[in-house]
Amino acid sequence: MEKFSILTGIAAPLLDDDVNTDQIAPVMPGRALKPNYAELLFARARRRDDGSDNPDFVLNKPQFGQAAILATGRNFGCGSSREAAVWGLLAFGIRCLVGKGFADFFRENCLQNGMLPVVLPDETADAFAARVVAADGSAPFTVDLGAQRLSGPGGADIAFEIPEADRLRLIEGLDDIGLSLRHTAEIAAWEARMARMQPWLQAACDRRLTNGRIG
Repeated sequence: MEKFSILTGIAAPLLDDDVNTDQIAPVMPGRALKPNYAELLFARARRRDDGSDNPDFVLNKPQFGQAAILATGRNFGCGSSREAAVWGLLAFGIRCLVGKGFADFFRENCLQNGMLPVVLPDETADAFAARVVAADGSAPFTVDLGAQRLSGPGGADIAFEIPEADRLRLIEGLDDIGLSLRHTAEIAAWEARMARMQPWLQAACDRRLTNGRIG
């Protein structure tokens, strides 16, 4: 996955609480063989019943058309483990979410796909959201994962916390498979040791298997 170090871009405000994954990535359009995830993102909110753009939806406004950061409310990404919700945000160009909290499944999907979810205390999150609203897309914000700081118009830098393991995987661009592959040498050494210590297991087979089936 793409590494995350420093991100500078326009921040858009979508400050509702409990925005769920079906709102972010509606399931019906997503059933296409090769869905357009950028078009899928918030499809119901971004489109009117006649299919035209809804000019009142934040990501349809011209100043937020290239947003890279999304200021969110509480419990963003709740509802299901639908990974397409993260894919849609990434396809639109958003790489960082800043809010009061994220659903667990959604947060893990963010980390697995190179998206940085920043959780701030309520008062700090409200202050950051106010700065994003006041800027109204006129100036960029910067997220520095190495320094763990948010900066931009309207106030001082904001420090944020993130577990070191999550910070490492984003900076190095490693999903779970990538993290495992960092230990290839140790895994190979363990397998070789087990082969020496328990050689009878190397030729063992599961007798339940008959013609590739259990039974």
